[in-house]
Formats: sequence, C-alpha cells, structure tokens
Amino acid sequence: MSARVDMPEYRVSFREKWQMGQGEMVLRYGSLILMLLISVGPFVWQLATSFKGPADDIYSFPPSFVPTDFTTDNYGQVMRTIPVIKYAWHSLIVATTLVVTNVFFATLAGYAFGALRFRFKGLLMALVLSTLLLPAEVTLTSQYLTIKSLGFADSLVGVILPGAIGAINVLLMTAAAAAIPPSILEAATIDGASTWQRIRHVVWPNVRGMASVVGLMSFIQGWDDFLWPLVVLSDPEKYTLTVGMQYLQSNFGSDPRVVAAGTVIALVPIIVLFALMQKQFFKGVESGAVKG
Repeated sequence: MSARVDMPEYRVSFREKWQMGQGEMVLRYGSLILMLLISVGPFVWQLATSFKGPADDIYSFPPSFVPTDFTTDNYGQVMRTIPVIKYAWHSLIVATTLVVTNVFFATLAGYAFGALRFRFKGLLMALVLSTLLLPAEVTLTSQYLTIKSLGFADSLVGVILPGAIGAINVLLMTAAAAAIPPSILEAATIDGASTWQRIRHVVWPNVRGMASVVGLMSFIQGWDDFLWPLVVLSDPEKYTLTVGMQYLQSNFGSDPRVVAAGTVIALVPIIVLFALMQKQFFKGVESGAVKG
C-alpha cells in the first residue's frame, strides 16, 4: 500500500493579490508622474511665468504655477520688441523645406540601401552612419566655409542646405524599405515597372508611415535650430524665430517674464503640430508591414 504524501499548497489569498496589484499600480503611476514632472514641469513653469506680472515672485520655492498678478503684457512686449511674424515666417520656410527635402532624398536613399544590391553598399552605409558619431559643432566651421564659398552665406538657403538630408532619416527609411519583401519588387520589375514606378507604386505606400516620422522630426529640427542659423545669418532682417529671440535675452535679461513669453511663442507651433500629428507619428514608428 503506497503512502500518500501531502504536498503543501501555496495559495495566494484575494487580499494578497489585491495588495500586490496595488503595489505594482502605485509603482507604475508613480514612475509616470515622475517622468511627467521632469519633462512637462519646466514648460508649465515657463507658461505660468509668461503670464505673471511684476507683483508675482517667480523665484519662490516651491514654485507657484498660478499667477496672482495675471497679465498678457509680456506677450505684447515680445511683439513690440521683435518682428515675430516675419521671423516665424522665415522659420516656417526653413522647416517646411527641410521636411520636403528630407522625405524625398531619404526615401530615395532608403530604397537604394534597403532594397537594392550594388558594389560598396556596406562601405557607403558605414560612411553615412559615421556622420552620426560626429557632433554638429565639429563640422560647423567646414560647413560654414562651404556655404560661404557657394555664395549662400547670410541667406535662408544657407540655413537649409546642411540639413537638407539627415543621416538618421536615411537610416529610418532604409529600415522601412528593407521590410518590403524582395519578391514584390522583383514582380514589379518583371512587369516592366521603371525605377520611379517601383518607388511610387511599391516602395512609397509601404514607407509613408515612416516618412511621416521623418517629416515631423525634420520640421522640429528646422524650427528649433539655433546654432547654425546664428552662424550663417548676420542680417537681422533674415533671422529665424529662435535666433530673433536672443534680442529678448539682451534687452530684457533682467525680466524673465518677457523671456518666458518669447519661449512659449516659439514652442507653441511645435506643440500644436505634434498634437495634430501624434497619431501618424506613432503609427509610423510601429509600421513595417507591407500593405497589399
């Protein structure tokens, strides 16, 4: 007769499960709140500061996010100090042009690197990727001398040219093009499709999700860039918005409220654009499947 051995039963009660789940929930939401404070907190403080009047103490701790002496005169002071509309128009020209050039050239380069076979492909790709290892400040002097020799110094064309195509955008479009099954491209070639027809009817429908990511990143880069336009442009009439905002630092260095108002003016278009494009942005990041 075999002896029966009773194994101990390990059961978790409902209360213990609830406590464990509650602990995970607290950790999850606590981490999200911490990241929210770190990422969004400075902008909220700048926004609140831009509406504070002279009676508000902007250096109080903990900081106050609700103005007691509410005013919009700080924004009026910014508009009276610099031609915001003109500078914003220049920034829009630069940013929009960078979107077009980066999407177009990165799509072509991505198709070549991701879907074609040719000699020295690995070497050329390594050269493109090596540019990501160099900080922009390293090539600043050579870029300026090149733009000056071409006769584009002190012009928006000179601001646009160095950023007309970015290595990171080529890398993103290469990854998107590489996800297209070679059989589809081969079938299009057998059917007599030219290179442009393959790009238009096969490649583009499958990479346009990633192209929206490239376009959004290019717009933000062109709108927010400060160092390169500051180097190239010398005529205040041709300044972009971010460069023009330096007048606020010089003329109103003792009044952070006006500086904060200028910062908000420069950031609002980017925030609105990302809010409108966030669905396409995340869909583009997750895309990769070939559509029929």
